[in-house]
Amino acid sequence: MGASSLPTGDDVDEGGPGIVAEINITPLTDIFLVLLIIFMVTTTVLQDESKNIDLPTASESDETPEGVTVAVDDTGVLLVNDRRVEPGELAGAIETALAGAKSKVVILRGDKSVLLGQAVDILDTAQRAGAKGIALATQPPE
Repeated sequence: MGASSLPTGDDVDEGGPGIVAEINITPLTDIFLVLLIIFMVTTTVLQDESKNIDLPTASESDETPEGVTVAVDDTGVLLVNDRRVEPGELAGAIETALAGAKSKVVILRGDKSVLLGQAVDILDTAQRAGAKGIALATQPPE
């Protein structure tokens, strides 16, 4: 049992077959394809559920509620019943206007560019000031 039949690095120098290192990429490709399939399945399951929200349209209404109007323009200027009010005075102005109004409804007239957070803050302030109802003013579609 003399010489080993396995090729060594010395055989390469002598012109023999030598040890050749190859990377078999078939298992690697299989893993990538399985991961791709898993990601494709999970993304269809985890789609954005906000697409299921049915938003109301701004259609013309026969009834226009009466009450206190709070308007906000695109620069953030607040108006309560067409009177300019500073943000810190909003609660007091709404409370005073509600005391003199026969309807305890606050109507928010906001510019399209008003952020939702600012609109929610105004509606929260109106509720704390004693508003019994809240309405959003819209325009009918053209």
